[in-house]
Amino acid sequence: MGQEVSSPYILRFEECDLSSLPLVGGKNASLGELLRAGIPVPPGYAITTKAYDAFLNQQGLKKPIFDRLRGLDLQDIAGVEEASQFVRSLIESAPIPEEITTVIGDAYNHLWRELQLPLMPVAVRSSATAEDLPGASFAGQQETYLFVRTQEEILDKVRLCWSSLFTPRAITYRVKMGFDHEKVLISVGIQKMINSFTAGVMFTLNPASGDVSVIVIDANWGVGESVVSGAVTPDQFVVDKINLEILKRTISRKDVYFTTNAERNKLVEMEVEEERKEVQSVIDKDIKELARFGKLIEAHYGKQMDIEWAVDKDLPAGGNVRILQARPETVWSQKKVEPVVQPKATAMEHIVAGLMQGKKF
Repeated sequence: MGQEVSSPYILRFEECDLSSLPLVGGKNASLGELLRAGIPVPPGYAITTKAYDAFLNQQGLKKPIFDRLRGLDLQDIAGVEEASQFVRSLIESAPIPEEITTVIGDAYNHLWRELQLPLMPVAVRSSATAEDLPGASFAGQQETYLFVRTQEEILDKVRLCWSSLFTPRAITYRVKMGFDHEKVLISVGIQKMINSFTAGVMFTLNPASGDVSVIVIDANWGVGESVVSGAVTPDQFVVDKINLEILKRTISRKDVYFTTNAERNKLVEMEVEEERKEVQSVIDKDIKELARFGKLIEAHYGKQMDIEWAVDKDLPAGGNVRILQARPETVWSQKKVEPVVQPKATAMEHIVAGLMQGKKF
């Protein structure tokens, strides 16, 4: 496997769990938890909050940043935007100290040697310490960059992720929620890019009704951006949480999908070929595998979850489903909802109830 990179600025996902959230933020801590639960995720590592903190300290950025943010009037939208631009320009124009750049480069080199994929494309994902918390919804406030290929690009995107902690939206939300700007830190995840054939989101409840007896999976061709952004009406599958039976399938007409353009190093929108527009975008076997992973993730966290997933076409069929991230569901978790189908005390009771409804086992 080669020599591991040892530094306070780097943690492999395998070394992360919820106890390391102050070091690696919500997304990266969650990826470590998924690995501990036996869930396959794309390999990678976290650049810790210690790297971000050291960068701010060594470049003397803390005082000018936090002085500028103190006492902002949220009603003054232009003032918030000006403060954001000032802070982000400070961060984006400051060089990252060599001791940090060396460690980040070594970790990337170790990862591609381990996977035997030189110039392996990676996703560079922000992971703030205040995200994915019950009662708060920080999701989507910081940046993610896809299809990053070189050490120089990684360093550039890391700095952009750090500065995205200070977008107008993030600044405003922290003030409204009572979070101290100085106490919210940011980690960055470096993760192998999935060559996504199909992707989407999964909830371990019905997001429309709150029914906790089912798992709901939304899917489209390509990467999950088309599903998350609402660019298409995705295929949807409702799966029984007990026996993984597909209770309902809705196959939508899917006119567009997103994929990664290697030359432009960015996501591009493509038209779905006519023959695939109304074809089911994920096979039944993978639907059931996803639902099985959903059950494991929910059991591991002890709560309903909001999960992003993809099917990697670089991996052999039958083992190519990957979970990209999982966070606690934040809408229905605040409400008490009774399941539409009451759970049975025993498997036999479940089977008998199904037979009474005309199901075949």
